[in-house]
Amino acid sequence: MMLKPRGRLASPASKPSLGNGERVLRESVNLAAKLATFSAHWSPKTVAEFNGDDVMVVKVQGEFVWHSHADTDDFFLVLQGRLTIELRDRKVQLGPGELFVVPKGVEHRPVAEEEVHLLLIEPSGTPNTGDVATAAPRELI
Repeated sequence: MMLKPRGRLASPASKPSLGNGERVLRESVNLAAKLATFSAHWSPKTVAEFNGDDVMVVKVQGEFVWHSHADTDDFFLVLQGRLTIELRDRKVQLGPGELFVVPKGVEHRPVAEEEVHLLLIEPSGTPNTGDVATAAPRELI
C-alpha cells in the first residue's frame, strides 16, 4: 500500500483534515503537548486516525453520564491520574499505564475525583455520550 501526503501544508501550524479515507503521513504525536493545549473536561480531541478509528486525548474530572455504545467497544487508557469506570455490577479502578475496554452495549460511567488524562480509541464519529444529540463535537488538534 502506498502512503501519500494529503493536501498542502501552508505552514507548520496547518493541520490536514482527517476522515476521507486517505492516509496522512504525519510527524510523531506528543500526547503531553497535545493535552497542554486545552483545559476543558469531557471534550475529547482527535490527535490521529488509525484504521478508521480516532485516537483521542481527553481531560476528565467529576462524573460523566451513564451511557453505552450499541455498535462499538469503548477503549480507555489512563495517561495520568486515577479513573474509576463504573459498571452496573462493579467498579474498575485504573491508574497510569492501565487500560480497560468496555464491551459494546455495556452501560458505564467514567468517574474521576481529580483531573485525569486519557487516551481513547473509537471509530471515527462515535458519540462520546452514546447519543449524537448530546455528544461533544469531533475536534482535531
